[in-house]
Amino acid sequence: MSDEGVVEIWTDGGCKPNPGAGGWGAILCFKDVRKELSGAALETTNNRMELTAAAEALESLKRPCNVRLHTDSEYLKNGITRWMTGWVRKNWRNAAGDPVKNMDLWQRILDAAKTHRVEWLWVRSHVGIELNERADTLATEARDAAVAAVRLRK
Repeated sequence: MSDEGVVEIWTDGGCKPNPGAGGWGAILCFKDVRKELSGAALETTNNRMELTAAAEALESLKRPCNVRLHTDSEYLKNGITRWMTGWVRKNWRNAAGDPVKNMDLWQRILDAAKTHRVEWLWVRSHVGIELNERADTLATEARDAAVAAVRLRK
């Protein structure tokens, strides 16, 4: 995929503790435009937040795009590029025959991605990759804000 006309997306999600309060962050870059998205959930898992970040980012695109989606989640990268075909073929069952975890989010990602050409890229986390670090910060800030809001209501 050439760089011209490509939307670069960086996503991250996390929980503290896991399971527990979580946040997700996404950064979309197209030419000179940069958009940041984030959100949180009080009862969730790391994996759900990683998947939510990807779904939200793809759903925010307003027209079909060429996309390079960067994630530090091997679960997301492997799920979408290696395991998904088998899950769908087996009616959303994994290799052990059990229902696929987070099926709602996997289906959401598939739906959001179908109008786009998406290249899924894994990056190592916490090694100073600027936009990966920023996505992590967005996720952490969203989680912390959600936790603080609950404390204020008590």
